[in-house]
Amino acid sequence: MKRELIEPRPGWQDKVSAQGFLYHSLESPYWEESACYAFTAAEVDQLEAATNELFGMCLEAVELVMKEKRYAQFRIPEWVAPLIEYSWKEDMPSIYGRFDLAFRDGQVKLLEFNADTPTSLLEASVVQWFWLKDVFPAMDQFNAIHERLVKHWEVIKPYLASPAIHFACMPDAVEDYMNVAYLMDTAEQAGLQPQLLYIPNIGYDAERRQFLGVKDEPIHTLFKLYPYEFMVQEEYGQALLPSKENTWWIEPAWKMILSNKSLLPLLWEMYPGHPLLLEASWQPIGGDFVKKPIFSREGANLTVVRDGQLLEGTGGEYGREGFVFQRYFELPVFDGMRPVIGSWVIGGEAAGIGIRETEGYVTGNTSRFVPHYFRP
Repeated sequence: MKRELIEPRPGWQDKVSAQGFLYHSLESPYWEESACYAFTAAEVDQLEAATNELFGMCLEAVELVMKEKRYAQFRIPEWVAPLIEYSWKEDMPSIYGRFDLAFRDGQVKLLEFNADTPTSLLEASVVQWFWLKDVFPAMDQFNAIHERLVKHWEVIKPYLASPAIHFACMPDAVEDYMNVAYLMDTAEQAGLQPQLLYIPNIGYDAERRQFLGVKDEPIHTLFKLYPYEFMVQEEYGQALLPSKENTWWIEPAWKMILSNKSLLPLLWEMYPGHPLLLEASWQPIGGDFVKKPIFSREGANLTVVRDGQLLEGTGGEYGREGFVFQRYFELPVFDGMRPVIGSWVIGGEAAGIGIRETEGYVTGNTSRFVPHYFRP
């Protein structure tokens, strides 16, 4: 793996905007194509195998939490447990997830799993693919995300109550809308009938035990880019359980276990010393570590300590539910930038990667996205 400096395409802003990429430039460019990352085919094989192995381990973790009723350790309310167990027993469909991985000196390490509401999907799937075709047409890319999404919608389509499927996000959230719009497009390509719906406009009929759209139409299947830990605390959260047979949610409720930072110490407990894992605990650990809220997003409320010194601390609104502690792993540094690999799981299988980089120690929502290629 190496970072290469290259010349950006003339007019790249217009190109990526035409591909639906609406926030390619923030205070500084979010999409970065004056550089790229190059991999060997063997490294791509290693990342793919690691992703598949990690996902299998995560499924084992879900089963353990349910078997041993360890929901309190995950700060999941007791009343939610039957919903999680029902969604698992009924094999309710899961579309996607994204592992954040460190990759240095041939080592792959899990940093966390964005299992419920991962973003940066369009740039990983479509935008960097067209960049590859323009810049390195003879090269390849670890990227079958689009094809896998369409195929997986086709796989689950016969099991849905209706081809009509609602897609929901918060209004005025450009990044969320962009990801939802892209997923709607892949569902439509699979023969489904996607309908956009904003989270505040979702209704509920208690008598019918049915969530409703803006025209009071029944919602049979709803993809939501909105965290479960928010949902279960809100007015209609209690309706998730009685409506469980009538409204299916994507991602399914069992993803609450995997989108939770308590997954990290649980995996270490289950697979101590595993080469893909970093030591993690619910209790403080000595030495170099990262302190992470059990619920957090976009690098908020993290503390990074090395050699007893604070390397970086981020603000935010998370941490009320408690923290986990994970062994600090030094990211590689290229031209002063530290990359984190987002490895996508689509339909339960590794499907491709996207890379975010930052000058600091915490990857946040403004960290730059950099495309990649490998030599076939």
